Amino acid sequence: MSSVENQVKAAMQAALDHLKQELKALRTGRANSAALDKVMVEVYGSLTPLKAVANITVPEARQILVTPFDPSTVHAISKGIEAANLGIHPIADGKVVRVNVPPMDETVRKQIAKQCKELGEKAKISMREVRRKFNELVRKQKADGVLPEDMMKKLEKTIQDLTDRYCKDIDSVCAEKEKEILTV
Repeated sequence: MSSVENQVKAAMQAALDHLKQELKALRTGRANSAALDKVMVEVYGSLTPLKAVANITVPEARQILVTPFDPSTVHAISKGIEAANLGIHPIADGKVVRVNVPPMDETVRKQIAKQCKELGEKAKISMREVRRKFNELVRKQKADGVLPEDMMKKLEKTIQDLTDRYCKDIDSVCAEKEKEILTV
């Protein structure tokens, strides 16, 4: 029994962790180095994650400082950040790239909060997909005679309880991020 339960927990936790990673990339009113996590830079003839070619710091609330390990890659890093379409513009400044994070107006905040809700909804859909997959597995095991009916019912209830719990977690993670986005 616990094997199915552990698999369900692992799949749902993975979906929740994925949501948290996605939310990190959403802009808030403050500079956040995680906003550059998905930026790819073309250096030495191949696309490389920005984190692999530079040090990223946040020296002040409205600025991200990108210090390349190889100063000759400054312009490639600047191009990579622009190509990522994050709504922020890099400034190649000698041996570093400065990314000023402009203050967000109400419309932008609401738009990003809406993106946050959409990401939460996608995460809930994947939770329901996990629930469906494991409910089918449990029913098949019962049909094959591997599980007695009472055990199947108990597992279905456990799967539903886990789904409810993880959906609540998604709601609270999204609500927290929305509050962060909408705070001026």
